[in-house]
This record gives sequence, C-alpha cells and structure tokens, in this order.
Amino acid sequence: MAGRYGVDQFARFLNLFVIILLVVSMLTRQGILYLFALVLMVYSYFRIFSRNHQKRYAENAKYLKGTAKIRSYFATLGRDMRTRRTHHIYRCPGCRQKIRIPRGKGKIAVRCPKCSTEFIKKS
Repeated sequence: MAGRYGVDQFARFLNLFVIILLVVSMLTRQGILYLFALVLMVYSYFRIFSRNHQKRYAENAKYLKGTAKIRSYFATLGRDMRTRRTHHIYRCPGCRQKIRIPRGKGKIAVRCPKCSTEFIKKS
C-alpha cells in the first residue's frame, strides 16, 4: 500500500457525511439517499487509495479553502469556551473587537487595544 495518498481532512468529511446519510436513509427508508451514500463512499475510498498525490492534494486544498471561515469560527468558539472559567470576554463598543478580561478583579476600566476606547466592565 506504499505510495497511496491516505486519509486527509476532505476524506474524513466525506466519511462522516456518508455515515450521516446512511443513518438518515435507514430512518426514512429512502433508497436514493442510500445510493448517494454508497457513491460517496466509493469516491472517498478512491481518494484514499489513489496514487495521484497532486490531484488529491489540490482537492483537499480546495476543501480547506472553502471551509476556512467555518473552521475558524468553531476554533474561536472552542477557545472562548475553554477560557470562560478564568476570563470574561467582552466586545468593544466602538469597534466590536473581542477583549479578554481576567475574572475576579471587580469593576475595571478596559481600554481597547485596537481603537483605544475606554469602557467600564465588571470582571
């Protein structure tokens, strides 16, 4: 199996989508969804076992470029959720920039690093 392209982010997405389609097709008894899932599964395995690295790399790059904003949004959301215990996250009233303030300091004056607007918030 040496020289094969392998599993990348696009293949993972395709496999997850196939599983979701198969579950939905079982619940709704829609044969067309089942056939579509099988076609996607064959395509996914074709990509995984392919030896044409340049085309598979280009397909993955196109997928990553198309989903960059969505992935960035969820990465930011996850980072914000991890810091909720130790920090407050406020938005500047002037420029809407997110500002992270440590908890437990009482009322403090916050200066926005982007637009230098000052506002008072409870930390």
